[in-house]
Amino acid sequence: MLATVFMLAGALAQAKVIDINIIAQPVTAERVSQLPHSEQKAWREYIERSDKQKTIDKQTLANEMKTANISISKPAPSGHNANGLRLNQPADWYTSADALRTAQNVVSYQIADGGWSKNIDMTSHPRQPGDRYDTNNMNLFGDPNDFDKPVDETWHYIATLDNDATWMEIKFLAHVTAALLAAHREAAAAPFRLSVERGVEYLLVSQYPNGGWPQVWPLEGGYHDAITINDDAMLHAIEVLRDTGDAAMDYAYLPPALRHRAAAAAERGIACLLRLQIAENGKKTSWAQQYDALTLAPTSARNYERASIASGESVAILYFFMQIAQPTSAEITAVHDAAAWYVKTEIFGYRFGSADYIADRNSPEGRKLIAAPGAGPIWARYYQIGTDKPIFGDRDKTIHDDVNELSRERRNGYGWYNTEGIAMLAEYKIWAQSHP
Repeated sequence: MLATVFMLAGALAQAKVIDINIIAQPVTAERVSQLPHSEQKAWREYIERSDKQKTIDKQTLANEMKTANISISKPAPSGHNANGLRLNQPADWYTSADALRTAQNVVSYQIADGGWSKNIDMTSHPRQPGDRYDTNNMNLFGDPNDFDKPVDETWHYIATLDNDATWMEIKFLAHVTAALLAAHREAAAAPFRLSVERGVEYLLVSQYPNGGWPQVWPLEGGYHDAITINDDAMLHAIEVLRDTGDAAMDYAYLPPALRHRAAAAAERGIACLLRLQIAENGKKTSWAQQYDALTLAPTSARNYERASIASGESVAILYFFMQIAQPTSAEITAVHDAAAWYVKTEIFGYRFGSADYIADRNSPEGRKLIAAPGAGPIWARYYQIGTDKPIFGDRDKTIHDDVNELSRERRNGYGWYNTEGIAMLAEYKIWAQSHP
C-alpha cells in the first residue's frame, strides 16, 4: 500500500505523455484467415451469419418505410434504456397497466435480429413502423480519425449490449411474462414471451466461437467488435443465459431446447472470462475493458481508453464469481488472484476532486487529483499492464501517467478513479473464509 502512494507521488512529479493510443482491430475475413486452420470454419460461419442478419435488419426497415410511404425515419426518443424498465418491483406490478404499456413499447423497438439499440426512453411512446430503431448515438467530439467514428453513420449501435441495452429489455419482459403467466393471463403474455425468446436467441447467435460477445451485433467494425467487458456487457449476457439454462422463475416457460443451448452458452462465457484474466509475470491480476476477439489480447476502445487493466469492470466480475454457489477451483483461484491485485493497487492519500462534483465541473480548473492525507483507498480506472501504474487517456489519443495533465473536458467527463473495491474486498474477506 505504501509503495503505491510513493509510486503515485513519483509519477505526479515526473508526469509525461507515455504512449499514443492505437486503434482496435475489427473481426474480418482476412484476419480470420490468419487463425489456426481448425478455428477458421467457425469464425467464417460467424461472419457470414452476421452479414446475413445485418442485411435482413436493413431490409426490414426499408420495407417498413416503403409500406408507410416515408423517406426519412424518425429517431427513437433519447434517454436511457433503464428509464422505466424497473427490474426490482413486486411481482404484481408487472401485470399493471403501466408495466404492460412499457412492455409493449419495448417490444416495438426490438430489431429483427432480436436485440435492441441503446439510449432509448422506452416509456415515451412505441416505435411506429418505419421509424428508426435507434436514437442519435454519434460521438459529438468526433473527427475523421476518431476511433469512435462509425463505419456506417446510418447504422450505428444496432443492436448492442452497450449501456445496458438488450439484456435489460430481456429481463424486463421476462418479469412481465412470468407475472402474467402466474396470473393465468396466457394470451396477454404471448407477445412478451415471444420477445423474450427472440432476445435470448440474439444472445446465443451473437456469441463468438471463443465464448465472448461483441459490443454490437451484427458486427459493426472498429472496437465495437471487441469482446466487451465494459458496462458489464458480457457479464449480463452470461447472467441472462445462465438464468435461462437454470429455468429460473422468469425463464421457466421457455422451450427446453432453448434453455439447454443457453446453459451451454453461459458455461462457454464463463470459461472465456477465466481465459481473459490478465497475467503479469505469471501471476493473474484482473480484467481489461475489452479484448481483441481473435487474439484475446486486451485492446483499446475510444481515443482515451487504452488497453489496460480496468478496476471498475473487474469488480463486477469478482462479485459474479463470488456469488456462484459451488465455484470450481479455477473460479476460486481467479477470485483470490484478482482480490490480491486490488490490495496491491490501493491508493491512499489522494482524492479525485472535492465532494462537490458540480462545483468541480464548473470551476476553471475542473476536477483534479488532490493530495489528501488520510484519504483512501481509491483505485485508478486504468492500470498499465505489466507495471500496475495508473494511466489516463485524452481525446487526442495521448496516454498520460498524471490525470491532472488531461484536458479539462476529459478530467470532468470521465470517471478516472473509483472506490468500488472497498465494498468488494469486504465481501471477499467473508467469502474467502469459506473458499480458502
